[in-house]
Amino acid sequence: MNRKALLIINPCSGRRQGVKYLVDILNMFDRAGYSISLHLTAKRLDATRLAEEFGPASDLIVCIGGDGTFNEVIVGMMRGKVRAPIGYIPLGSTNDFASSLNIPKHWRDAVFAILNGAPKAIDICRFNERYFSYVASCGAFAKTSYSTPQNLKNALGHLAYILEGAKDISAIRPLGLKIELPDETIEGEFIFAACSNATTVGGVLRLDPKLVDMNDGKMELMLIPSPNNALHFGKVLQCLQTKKYEAPYVIFKSSPTAEIYTDGTFDWSLDGEKYTGSKKISAAVEHSAISIILA
Repeated sequence: MNRKALLIINPCSGRRQGVKYLVDILNMFDRAGYSISLHLTAKRLDATRLAEEFGPASDLIVCIGGDGTFNEVIVGMMRGKVRAPIGYIPLGSTNDFASSLNIPKHWRDAVFAILNGAPKAIDICRFNERYFSYVASCGAFAKTSYSTPQNLKNALGHLAYILEGAKDISAIRPLGLKIELPDETIEGEFIFAACSNATTVGGVLRLDPKLVDMNDGKMELMLIPSPNNALHFGKVLQCLQTKKYEAPYVIFKSSPTAEIYTDGTFDWSLDGEKYTGSKKISAAVEHSAISIILA
């Protein structure tokens, strides 16, 4: 009996390569002996619905799109308790999550890796009622990931994020946060905060791979306190560039949980998608929640 593969594709991701090469992609899975169920997304949360509805009867889930589409598929798998492994063909504008796992950027290489690779367990993080696969962030440039127009993303790719983010520089304002970890509480004003499970965020901020294990039951918490002056800000940039995180310039912690308290007036970005602000956020890691196929 043929194995069943559920392919979920966002036709608008990146430069629409998924649609351009769809026949070739289908042929590769067909020749590998898969019975294919193909679904295209048309609106937000379609990928979540499709993964939850059709995932339980599938032997393999394949996401074709960007980080936002991958997030939606993961949410559907978590809700539907889908245990089939997932393969990712990253055709978005930035593909942070794929970069963290060294998933090939070219669609043909990515398909080959899915067909010939092996499942690897990874953690998935929960942010109140939502899940994220690689980052939840707020503050400087976090808005850029979900506010950049899709046509600009398609035309310019990652450069679009840089150009759009430059508009936010003058609007950076300190955000009051209180974060309760299992063994300490951190409180203050910050220009950026992120809970992540990846080595790259926004395609610009890269974490030291030695400090990130995507299946250790912990997320990484990065906080950038509001700089007092230009010298302070220079030290912040130095810490980020060298990946040597030194308080009080950059606070870096690993933790299985975090209780986050805010004034609720600002939004977050979850895997590049907007998440409406909340006064209290419970973040936690679900250890080895899914399996992703890697070369």
